[in-house]
Amino acid sequence: MMDPTRSLEAKLENQINKLNDHYIVCGYGRIGRLLTQYLIQKYINVVVIEKDRKHETELNSDGVLYLIGDAADENVLIRAGIKRASGIIAGLGIDNENVLLVQLAKQLNPVIFIVARASRDSSKKFLEQAGAHKVISPYDIGARRMAHAILRPTVIKFLETAFNDEEAELQFEEIRVWQGAKLANVSLVESNIRQEMNLIVIAIQDKKGGMIFNPKADTKFVTGDTIVVMGSAKSIKRLESLLRG
Repeated sequence: MMDPTRSLEAKLENQINKLNDHYIVCGYGRIGRLLTQYLIQKYINVVVIEKDRKHETELNSDGVLYLIGDAADENVLIRAGIKRASGIIAGLGIDNENVLLVQLAKQLNPVIFIVARASRDSSKKFLEQAGAHKVISPYDIGARRMAHAILRPTVIKFLETAFNDEEAELQFEEIRVWQGAKLANVSLVESNIRQEMNLIVIAIQDKKGGMIFNPKADTKFVTGDTIVVMGSAKSIKRLESLLRG
């Protein structure tokens, strides 16, 4: 008879092997768990890599796909499907380990999007040099959010409602313009999305990472650009269908 632990591991790995364009979360501490739950709520496939078996009970009760092992181990990352993944979050508690993880992830999948956690300001440049596209310090974010809560309480309330409340009338989303999309090379004014869908385009990021805020009416939807839009969930879904190939 197969060991129950081995049976569960085999089942999880079989499910992981079927994934494409998923996200890998490294570390299932307090922040990693909240992040994973948020991604799953957005119907995004997630694989967690956690070194400490004490988190297995939480992982199983949360219904998360996971591997127990060292995230900075090449074999573990490959088993997590890093070569097929869209993104990886290096959320380990030690900055040096995150640097090694980012370097390895970049080697295994040069096009994967990497977000890394930094506990110290001095570590940010090393994570960026290693290949992280975005470096986040939870402590910096917490301090800024507290300051904004005092200085701009109405703005913060609006943003929290739009980002956190799934039932909110207004939501923010980013949508990529794909090759062959119905609205590709069509201007904002010609698309009629403001009149027909009551959507507001907040910004457009081009393929090189340049950002256009409050784009003009004659700005066109260009293949490869990412559109930041605000509106109802129903209207955003309509726009997604028009921007996909």
